[in-house]
Amino acid sequence: MRTEHSTGAGPQGVGPGAGPVGGATLVRVPAQPGRERSPAEAVVPPAFAARLRGMAPRVTAEALREVRRAVPAYCQPPESRFGQVFAARVHLAVRHAFDHLIDPSSPDERWRAEFHQAGRVEFQEGRTSDALQTAVRIGTRVAWRLLSVEGQHAGVPADTLFGIADALFLYVDTLSAVAIEGYTSAQGEASGARERRRRQLLELLLGSSTAPHGTLQEYAGAAEWVLPEQVAVIALDRRGLPEAESAQLGSDALLDLESDHPCLLLPEPDDAALERVAAWLGEGARGALGPVVPVADAARSLAVARRVLELAGRGLVRGGPLVRSGDHFTELTLTADEFLVEHIAKTALAPFDELTCRQRERLESTLLAWLDTRGGVAEVASRLDVHPQTVRYRMHQVEALFGDRLTDPDSRFTIEIALRSRRLRGSASGS
Repeated sequence: MRTEHSTGAGPQGVGPGAGPVGGATLVRVPAQPGRERSPAEAVVPPAFAARLRGMAPRVTAEALREVRRAVPAYCQPPESRFGQVFAARVHLAVRHAFDHLIDPSSPDERWRAEFHQAGRVEFQEGRTSDALQTAVRIGTRVAWRLLSVEGQHAGVPADTLFGIADALFLYVDTLSAVAIEGYTSAQGEASGARERRRRQLLELLLGSSTAPHGTLQEYAGAAEWVLPEQVAVIALDRRGLPEAESAQLGSDALLDLESDHPCLLLPEPDDAALERVAAWLGEGARGALGPVVPVADAARSLAVARRVLELAGRGLVRGGPLVRSGDHFTELTLTADEFLVEHIAKTALAPFDELTCRQRERLESTLLAWLDTRGGVAEVASRLDVHPQTVRYRMHQVEALFGDRLTDPDSRFTIEIALRSRRLRGSASGS
């Protein structure tokens, strides 16, 4: 700040040895070597104090003109309600700053409270903290420019003016920090309230009973969230789960990291959104994506996602940090009722019971490949990496064990379910 008001903005032609102003002798505390002057030592001469107070309307008007010209957020008609309130605030700030320069020891608790509240209002009215700080900087420069010129005309010594400038810039910095504190306080409260409402909305969407559409609309409005047509829910494994920021997952994501079963709801997710989630999970965490469903069916998407996450934990499905349910419908079907599927497998594959483990493994893999390829011997041989004659030999054995069940469509379907479920469990146990 010293650089700003010591090059071009400061008084010219007024030297350190200039005399008193209006016959009043300045009481100065000599600066000690190696110590900067404190604001309380920059005393405004009594004769200049009245002129300083009288400058407040002119400084206010000039500051308003420059701020409105430079900061679009404040460029509103002076006669509007906002224009009048803004002018009153600027005048208040100027008057208070000048009062402090005249008497630095005066209590400022009330002023601090007002500036703190002004910062809160800035956030509540939708303006940015950058706009607020820019307006403060412009107003301070205007005040110092006019004050320095007035001081020169009044014969105030240059070193006294520089001391006043130090006090002005330091005090404005302090009040600016108070206003920003009020701004961030209101911002934090609003963010916290919004997050609480979004958590309530998420609980409503994922509840056991479907809420009426009107209720969902009401909760979504309170949470500043646009109710979409479709959503998908991602079940999250708590182990290794990173911290989350809205920028990482998208501002429309509804996130629950606090419960025992964390999850993330995405409105109408596209590939870019899913890539952001996968990048957030990285290598140390895992999530499972449920199907895209109408918003009223969000709980069902979560149920599928949790099932996929469980299967991934057991090694029954794979798919990187974000496992997609759409890639694993077969596994989901075969594990929907594992007791029943195991009973089906035992019944459908009973003809293999008398074989050794090695024999059963060979015939089961051959039979499943035969069912997959619709009986193409060459393709089965290629898939199993054996000679076609080996396939024919094994299939003769299978046909002898199963008889005409291989020609009945329903029986073949049941046998295929049984073989696939066995292969699924075998791949998990062997992983």
